[in-house]
Amino acid sequence: MATKPAPRPAPRLYLATPAGLDPAQLLAQLPAALAAADVAAVLVRLRPADPRTMTSRIKALAPVIQQGGAALLLDATALDGQFELVARSGADGAHLAGINAMDEAMAALKPDRIVGVGALATRHDSMTAGEQGADYVLFGEADAQGLRPSREAVAERVGWWAELFEPPCVAYAASPDEARDFVAAGADFILVDDLVWSDPRSAAAALAELGAVIGDAFASASRTDRSRTEVSQA
Repeated sequence: MATKPAPRPAPRLYLATPAGLDPAQLLAQLPAALAAADVAAVLVRLRPADPRTMTSRIKALAPVIQQGGAALLLDATALDGQFELVARSGADGAHLAGINAMDEAMAALKPDRIVGVGALATRHDSMTAGEQGADYVLFGEADAQGLRPSREAVAERVGWWAELFEPPCVAYAASPDEARDFVAAGADFILVDDLVWSDPRSAAAALAELGAVIGDAFASASRTDRSRTEVSQA
């Protein structure tokens, strides 16, 4: 007798810090932000610095993030190839931009650290990342010129990946409406940054609202999936 597939878990938030923000400012805001919603991971974007300074900054952030129930991932662009700093600083992993960066980092990070990959311009790049052991793929972020694919294009890529591949899919959302669409398309995580930090209320308030948006979108998508299943079995 065929077994039913496991139900899809509810998507979770993935919070990216502002690029180069003073760690002291982050430390003041992160506890409340992480308590406001279900944040699976924090992508820390630090200014490049010497290894000792980088390690010190990460070690200051790690307890706050990890005790808040989130994984700490480093934006690898600030590491300048020094991937050993990930483990040395107590971070949980790194986020890499493109297949070449992933190839350079894998030996230093696997099997003990998380490896996430973005800047995947083509479906072939995405499949290559998955085949080579990426723990997640990211779609929808801006390129080096600040340009992003359309919301429809991101939703299409997310839906394609979610239907065919096992590694989790992260979708970058610049608005609550984008977050809603990407949840419906099948994203496992929603990455947010300026949408949260620029909110005049607080980062915590923005995350709480996004958590509610994701929960509502997931509940709606689950009802739709159940309805389709019932129709197909009738």
